Amino acid sequence: MAGFFDLKARKKEAEALGDKKGAPNGKDNTRLQPWVEKYRPKSLADVTAQDHTITVLQRTLQSSNLPHMLYYGPPGTGKTSTILALSRSLYGPALFPSRVLELNASDERGISIVRKKVKDFARMQLSRPPGGDYQKQYPCPPYKIIILDEADSMTQDAQSALRRTMETYSKITRFCLVCNYVTRIIDPLASRCSKFRFKRMGEGQAGTRLREIAEKERVPMEEGVVEALIKHSEGDLRKAITFLQSAA
Repeated sequence: MAGFFDLKARKKEAEALGDKKGAPNGKDNTRLQPWVEKYRPKSLADVTAQDHTITVLQRTLQSSNLPHMLYYGPPGTGKTSTILALSRSLYGPALFPSRVLELNASDERGISIVRKKVKDFARMQLSRPPGGDYQKQYPCPPYKIIILDEADSMTQDAQSALRRTMETYSKITRFCLVCNYVTRIIDPLASRCSKFRFKRMGEGQAGTRLREIAEKERVPMEEGVVEALIKHSEGDLRKAITFLQSAA
C-alpha cells in the first residue's frame, strides 16, 4: 500500500473505479461495486456504535408508528444506513421501492425539489401490500417514508415549503431528515421531528469493521494500516472504507 495517502492518486483511482462500474459485461461486477454500499447494514441489528438510538428505533419498529425523524451527527456514522435498514424492516423487498423515496438535498438544492419530487411522492396513494404471509414478516404500515439526505444544505425557503408538506400529508407520509449540522435546520421544521444524535464510531469499533471488510475482500493489511486509515479519514467510516477499496 505504498503511496496510500497520496490523495490525488486516490481521487484518480476512485474516478477510474466509477468509470468501470458502468461498463457492461464486467468480469467481476461485485469487485467493482462500492464497498460502502456492499457492506451497508441490512438491518438495525447490523448498525454499530449507536446502541441507544437503535434501541429506541427497534421499539418504534414494533409499534410501526414512526414519527417524523431528524438524524444528525458527523459524516460516516450510519445515519442514512440506519433509516434505510429501518425502512426495509418495515416494508420488505417487494414494497420498499414504492413506499420509500430517498433524495440527496445537496445535489438538488432549492424549493423545486419540495414542490415537485417530494410533494408528488408525499400525496401519492399507497400501494397495496402483497398477500399471503408477507405482512406477517413485514409490518407494512399505512404510510410512505421520504428520506432527505444532507437536509442541512436545503435553503430556508425549501425547508419552509417542506414543513407545509409535512403537515399536509402526515397521515400517509413520514419524513426522515438526515444532516451533519442540526443548527442549519429551521426550528419550525426541527420541532416537528423526533431527534436522534449519531456519534462518531470509536477507533476500536471502526478498526474491527475495516478488518472484517479487508478479510472478506482478501486484502492483506500491513501493520499500522488500519490505524492510519482511521486517522486520515478523521473518524468517517465511509471515507475509510472508500480509501481501503481504492488501495486494494
